[in-house]
Amino acid sequence: MIKTQNFIYAVLAIIMNIFAGQAQNDKAQNPIIFADVPDLSIIRVKDTYYMSSTTMHMNPGVPIMKSKDLVNWHLVNYAYQTLEDNDDRLNLNHGKNDYGRGSWASSLRYHNGMYYVSTFSGTTGKTYIFSTKNIENGPWKKTVLNNSYHDHSLFFDDNGKAYLVWGGGKIQIVELKEDLSEVKEETKKVLIENANEPAKSDIMLPAEGSQLFKINGKYYLFNICWPKNGMRTVIIHRADSIAGPWEGKIGLQDLGVAQGGLIDIPDGRWFSYLFRDAGGVGRIPYLVPVKWEDGWPVLGENGKVPENLDLPAHKSLIPGIVNSDEFIRKNGENDLPLVWQWNHNPDNTYWSVKERKGYLRLRTSRIDSSFTQVKNILTQRTFGPVCSGSTMLEFSNMKEGDFAGLSLLQKDFGLVGIKVENGKKKIIMINAENGSPKEIESVLLNQDKIYFKAECNFKNQADQGRFYYSLDGKKWISIGRTIMMPYTLPHFMGYRFGLFNYASKTTGGYADFDYFRVEEKISESK
Repeated sequence: MIKTQNFIYAVLAIIMNIFAGQAQNDKAQNPIIFADVPDLSIIRVKDTYYMSSTTMHMNPGVPIMKSKDLVNWHLVNYAYQTLEDNDDRLNLNHGKNDYGRGSWASSLRYHNGMYYVSTFSGTTGKTYIFSTKNIENGPWKKTVLNNSYHDHSLFFDDNGKAYLVWGGGKIQIVELKEDLSEVKEETKKVLIENANEPAKSDIMLPAEGSQLFKINGKYYLFNICWPKNGMRTVIIHRADSIAGPWEGKIGLQDLGVAQGGLIDIPDGRWFSYLFRDAGGVGRIPYLVPVKWEDGWPVLGENGKVPENLDLPAHKSLIPGIVNSDEFIRKNGENDLPLVWQWNHNPDNTYWSVKERKGYLRLRTSRIDSSFTQVKNILTQRTFGPVCSGSTMLEFSNMKEGDFAGLSLLQKDFGLVGIKVENGKKKIIMINAENGSPKEIESVLLNQDKIYFKAECNFKNQADQGRFYYSLDGKKWISIGRTIMMPYTLPHFMGYRFGLFNYASKTTGGYADFDYFRVEEKISESK
């Protein structure tokens, strides 16, 4: 009898575990997006959420994403097509570039029926405020301030006044004119002299990433700091008046998940949106539940970032954040889906998806000797925990010295491509370990089309990439060696898939890409 009971209990335990697992699968899990979406700023308008993020040197820039559940997001717009077009760094001209700069942390706001997204650029030394009544379709009005306000928060108070709050360690505030066209210099003042103080430690990264909110009559300022020998930490300050006095405390110190703000959902619950440095895939968003105690937002569960969330389950990042593209345009226009971004400002006269139906054509326009200086590299995010991107390339119209293919783009990039040398065509795999490109393997080719694939493994920050080629699109052959994909500050961005074609000797050639396909799998465990 006892044995029978034990058997029954064991079976019941298994069934309960199965149902518990199913219940967990019906809920969201952290990270919310396993891809490079840093410096997020989120608003809710009725039952719809919008999020802006940082894409720095990529164009178009300041992506706008939409969600109905705070978990599943899809791209709906960008604030700009090009930030400026009069700078050699932005245009990759004369050996200059804008890696790791471009436009940084944005601030997204909704006020009196108008959407605003602001950002700043260390490259141009300016701050940009984009506004529209239709955040998903535009058009955007562009306002330029002739100062770069670092990691600022755009804030509209209840009395109609608008402010910028910004800084590093010392947090400052300035009021804007009613039309946001200029700052009122006479209003500029220090808001918090030492925003690091709640950490009570020597600081490696002074408090920055300001996001200011007003909730139930009180002001809440979120910042991030990084104590020496510690981790990225959320600092929260609170005041009854925007002028202060401000009192501060540590808001969260777990897993290095930090920098962001607060959002409420229609059922009355609150969450904090933050992100985490996650190696080669980039900086990835997290949500933590928030409870209110004595007028303070308390982040996490017992001070920890939970793995599971009481929110709807995840769907795939495909097609909302990344997606395949067959390059077929029914309307015949020369356009690209929002998942694509160009590395720096593109030259739109040298690419097309309408010259040859169902193909992306990349033409060469100048001589380049360095891959990271090549114009018109078309990119998408890589994503985790594993992913692959593949393409088919036709290259009969490439010229001597041309090089075209598929890359994993960061400072320590890797790539596989076709190069025309001495009238012969070779498949070449290059690894730029420590930023120094080296040819690892080459294979002679006697046909005019080739299939390429790049695979990424970000499980437990393995940060490994692998390249393959195929002669028929069925049998894949590994080429070169596994590359390590570290997150480097010079590029300040997660690795990107990139389609490229450039000339090293003669301009005027072109390469045709038949498709680009992403998958949430790799061919082997690494």
